[in-house]
Amino acid sequence: AGTIAMSALLITSLTAAVVAHRSAPLGMQRPVSSMRTHTRVASRNSLVMSSASPKAGVVITGGAAGVGWAYAVEFTERGYPVVICDVKDTAPAVAAIKERVGNDAQIFGTKCDVSSFEDVEMLGKFAKEKLGTVGYWINNAGINGGRRPFVDLKPQTIAAVVNVNLLGILYCTQVAIKLMHEQAGVEGHIFNTVGSGVKGGGTPGYVTYGATKRGLPQMTDSLVKELTEGVQGYDKKETKGVANCHTLSPGMVFTDLLLNDSTKELRKFPFGVLAAQPEEVAADLVPKILAVSGQGAKVEFLSTDRVLFKFFERFVLQKKSEYIDDDGNVIKLPGAQYADNGVRMLY
Repeated sequence: AGTIAMSALLITSLTAAVVAHRSAPLGMQRPVSSMRTHTRVASRNSLVMSSASPKAGVVITGGAAGVGWAYAVEFTERGYPVVICDVKDTAPAVAAIKERVGNDAQIFGTKCDVSSFEDVEMLGKFAKEKLGTVGYWINNAGINGGRRPFVDLKPQTIAAVVNVNLLGILYCTQVAIKLMHEQAGVEGHIFNTVGSGVKGGGTPGYVTYGATKRGLPQMTDSLVKELTEGVQGYDKKETKGVANCHTLSPGMVFTDLLLNDSTKELRKFPFGVLAAQPEEVAADLVPKILAVSGQGAKVEFLSTDRVLFKFFERFVLQKKSEYIDDDGNVIKLPGAQYADNGVRMLY
């Protein structure tokens, strides 16, 4: 009787959450203030700005592996031209996408260290040359520096995490905004990837990483206001095109970022309950990205209804994880190749 009552309560809560959550279409959440901004911007631009889609170019940083590579596959399969960049050679990643999607896939790669402003400037020029029009710029590149007590981190590691995750996104966003402002009649969209720590909860073992991710919503909100209202005391410049800023949350994804230095306990929960494969995340998020208009969208994979449903499956229906066994080990699928840390190789 107790189990039945608990199941009924969870089902009722899940249904209520799904109904409330789906008032924001496709899992995109906006605070009331952002909704007002969105409406104002859409009205102002509707007569002069064309949507970034269809087939406007896509830039993805950190696109040679993990969810960044999966995004690139999704976009190219839909016919979008894509530029990926990474700190490592992108040629194997580009070749793998062409092998999967077809040789006619418009996929281009370049090496770029996002913590270097000179590299990011070159990325912008490369994207403009290869894509013509950039409609979507996804700031996906990120590192966590390893799961360690903060006092054990070397200064170089702290600096690297801040430089890639925060300074890199600032650099990329500035270059992307300037590029989009020069695209006459085009409304472009920039997505800043958030992660653990974004909502203010503690991230022990990932203090620096959490701090960098916590700063991104504030940065994005500030840019939304700057781009729509200007800066008091400064003349608002007229631009040929429009740049919009949003946050993007892929949630927990089975990549190096998640599984490096993980424990069996972490892999059992929360990873075994909430984490997803890169392809699953990309298949969910890319349509949401393409559906965005206006400013300040919060696009997320682990939406409230999805989290509740995953909890319901695991703790009420007792459904086992497809990816983690009861002992906290990665379940290796037949025919797939895995790195030593348990990450499945995408190509």
